[in-house]
Amino acid sequence: MPDLHKLENAMPVAPLKIIAMPSAADMGRRINNYMVEFRRSIRNDMVKKDPAFHGYIEDNYLLDFSVPRFGSGEAKAIINETIRGKDVFIITDVCNHSITYNMNGYTNHMSPDDHYQDLKRVIAVCNGTASRINVIMPFLYEGRQHKRNGRESLDCAYALEELRDMGVANFITFDAHDPRVQNSAPLNGFDNFMPPYQFIKGLLNSDTELLVDKEHLIVISPDEGALDRAIYFASVLGVDTGMFYKRRDYSTIVNGKNPIVAHEFLGDNIEGRDVIIIDDMISSGGSMLDTARQLKKMKAGRVFICCTFGLFTDGLKAFDDAYSRGDFDKVVTTNLTYLPPEIYNRPYFIEADMSKFISSIIDFINHDVSLSGTMATAEKIHSFVEAYNKRMALDIYK
Repeated sequence: MPDLHKLENAMPVAPLKIIAMPSAADMGRRINNYMVEFRRSIRNDMVKKDPAFHGYIEDNYLLDFSVPRFGSGEAKAIINETIRGKDVFIITDVCNHSITYNMNGYTNHMSPDDHYQDLKRVIAVCNGTASRINVIMPFLYEGRQHKRNGRESLDCAYALEELRDMGVANFITFDAHDPRVQNSAPLNGFDNFMPPYQFIKGLLNSDTELLVDKEHLIVISPDEGALDRAIYFASVLGVDTGMFYKRRDYSTIVNGKNPIVAHEFLGDNIEGRDVIIIDDMISSGGSMLDTARQLKKMKAGRVFICCTFGLFTDGLKAFDDAYSRGDFDKVVTTNLTYLPPEIYNRPYFIEADMSKFISSIIDFINHDVSLSGTMATAEKIHSFVEAYNKRMALDIYK
């Protein structure tokens, strides 16, 4: 837990309560366990004795609630305990398609729209009694519809405005497709966190042969949109970077987008070097796998795919086939969104757990303490890589 002394010397805004929507139930349990552990480790006796800290150290911070549905598909939110005067954090995963409900005798899988409506229901039942409402939405709802090209809706901007008008004070998301969408609600808190530390930690903990230096490693962006992520990651690791340019056929639209004609590489020679491809999401995965395949044709060493959100909208078969062909070596994704259970049995999969990081964010916001300590990932990556390289050096000389 970083900067623990800051929390020990700061008053919480209000007693903490965490609402983990059904879509984020597993993440909510993990966060709650870390929160209980954090606060039990507080050594300040005043926290345990001062009435102002009543309810500060608890065995459980998760709120008891439900969102039942009627046979018609309509729903309502019910909370089963008081939240008056509480600092409420609502966690939701709008991409969790595994949750179903019955409507007129049919079984429906919940869509992002369904999850968003349930979020608003819970906010509505909390409003007027909670001290403050904070929303943690790792995958930004309608984040890919963040700008207008022609006659299009501005869904993401409208959603942020709607949540602001409902009384949400702080909005926390991860690796937003375009964080400039926060301009739609400029007077509200909007924090966009990135997971590079969890990527490199997961990768280096699972691969003891990776050499993190300029001669052996390069970070690649699969397109121009992810170049900023690749540059940051490469600069922190002290390695080179490159990118692919997606040449599209703008005269044709297939499944709502212009098909990619070819990927063209811009960068230094990668022959024999390990490659990290970094992007915000794997949707169907076709573009990412094509990038990995081309890198192997260019005689790259091992290829590691790092993506914040592993949606796998077309399933895992394409990844299984590509792995069997040797097109890539590992896929690292966070658990910020729902992952199909079968992916944990794949030899190429590495999970970057974000629950401890989110617990830290909640704790800092609950105390109104600066988040700079949690966002300083460059220093943490440097420390982790330095320790890893020292272990590597010791193994070499043994």
